[in-house]
Amino acid sequence: MLIGYQVLVPREEPAPVAQEQVQQVEPSIPVADTLSAPDTTQNRAIYGDFAAAAQGQSQDLTIDTKDAKVVFSNQGGMLKEVLLKNYKTYDDKPLYLISDEHTRFQFNLPTAKGNIDLANLYFSSTSTSQTLAEGDSAVIKYRLALSENQFVEQTYVVRGSGFLIDYGIQTKGVGQTGQPLQFGWQNEMMQWENDMTENRKAVTINYYTDELESLSPATDSNVEAAAEEPVQWFTMKSKYFLAGLVAEKSPLQGVKVEARVNPADTVVVKSLEVQAMVPSAALQDGTARFQYYLGPNDYQVLKELPIVDFDENVYLGYAFLKPINEYILVPLFNALEKVFSNYGILIICLVLIVKTLLTPLTYKSYVSMAKMRVLAPELAELKEKNGDDMAKQQQDQMKLYQQVGVSPLSGCVPVVATMPILFSLFFLFPNLIELRGQSFLWANDLSTYDSFIKLPFTLPFYGSHVSLFTLMMTVSSIAYAYYNNQMTPTQPGPVNMKFLSYVMPLMFMFVLNNFPAGLTFYYFVSNVVTIAQQLIIRRFVDEDKIKRILDENRAKNANGERKQTKFQKYLEKTLQAGEEAKRKQAELEKTKKPTRRPKK
Repeated sequence: MLIGYQVLVPREEPAPVAQEQVQQVEPSIPVADTLSAPDTTQNRAIYGDFAAAAQGQSQDLTIDTKDAKVVFSNQGGMLKEVLLKNYKTYDDKPLYLISDEHTRFQFNLPTAKGNIDLANLYFSSTSTSQTLAEGDSAVIKYRLALSENQFVEQTYVVRGSGFLIDYGIQTKGVGQTGQPLQFGWQNEMMQWENDMTENRKAVTINYYTDELESLSPATDSNVEAAAEEPVQWFTMKSKYFLAGLVAEKSPLQGVKVEARVNPADTVVVKSLEVQAMVPSAALQDGTARFQYYLGPNDYQVLKELPIVDFDENVYLGYAFLKPINEYILVPLFNALEKVFSNYGILIICLVLIVKTLLTPLTYKSYVSMAKMRVLAPELAELKEKNGDDMAKQQQDQMKLYQQVGVSPLSGCVPVVATMPILFSLFFLFPNLIELRGQSFLWANDLSTYDSFIKLPFTLPFYGSHVSLFTLMMTVSSIAYAYYNNQMTPTQPGPVNMKFLSYVMPLMFMFVLNNFPAGLTFYYFVSNVVTIAQQLIIRRFVDEDKIKRILDENRAKNANGERKQTKFQKYLEKTLQAGEEAKRKQAELEKTKKPTRRPKK
């Protein structure tokens, strides 16, 4: 009906728009007005002793490495651009983590004239552009000197590979003693992935004190926070990339973070800003040393860095699920990467390995279902005998389970034991940068949804596209539910579990339509393999033999020959408690029953 309405109902023609030229201006962070340079008198009034450095000519310095192209500018002596060479945006454009148009640094140095932003001053440098081999490094120094004993110096160390850039700032004889330098970093996060909504959910600021804290990833409102403790590092985080600063010796003080979002903006995902203070003592004694991390949010890369808990930037799920991803699934995935270059085949192999390891639990679950099928006729008789008396029905069922030595929970436990794996994958796949840009069949990128069909309209809770892998997962889930329902007797109770088993896959079809194709493909393959497993196990399970065993257990229990299991003891204790409660209730009702007075 929704599709028919969208297709058949005619739409109103938009009103004609007057022909006029409209210039679209991309939002950018405001920078200092450079149209007219102030004269010497004005410079002296604004910058004091730094007036001579307020005018100059911008000159760039480029360092090429294996992984990045880093551009520095003498204006401010700061990073101007950082291009990641081995990554592209979703539309195959160069990926800049820092760009002159969308990034601004502030270094407000307190002086007798007030705060002076070093980003507006011109530094001198003897360093030159160069291309580094993988094992080499380059030192870039920018110096702003008032005299031999009065200067501000910034030092960078760029290595031939990797994504860390060492940074240090030192002052001597300048600034106000005891007053901290105010550091600011504003970054407009651009759309590097194809789904703006999912991008806005992922973009946030992480900061680490003695534990990881994050800004709320709101998609339609601005959020801000202030760190109560000194911050050891912070990162401006998108879905798959990080731009961050690490304090090596002197933690950042008074850190404030903010994320601003304009839901109507189709260019900028979010505008992030971090404000912090660098102690004056650290500037004077040369301990104001930091490291920029400008690279992928890759768990394998981050965990190798000598930075406390920096790998927590990759979200691996809730605390009880994280060890499964960290110690089992991620190492297994990385081991398979060395064997398979095609990530679709890799996912299939991952499913086969996981399912093989879980085969004993699958077998135990199937045997438990087989026992319930054998008992189905007796359970049906009990239901007919007790009618609508659910309490008596459950009591008789427990007696039957006790007699034949069957635990109805034994079929649930193996299923529950496999759930942490499924939930862990639910958190792992959306955060695996390894899947980014990897194609398989019709999916161009396994790290995002496969848009097999683009709809000319948007369905509520579904979207404007059809993910074929999600549809395949849904169909396979319904097929598995149908097969399972044929093998499982109907259980009495207020909830029709068989009907619910069909509803849940349909609900997940809506939930997972925008999730990574790699995840939905995994679930599809997992369903197919599970059905195949059960068909194979069925050949090795003799239900006639199971019936004989249950009859033998019934006879042994009747004669007191069979030792009771813990579950049977629990059932017997529960039944006795139920009988005792029923007896006491009957006695209580009997004592409360009013006596009739004899008629006169």
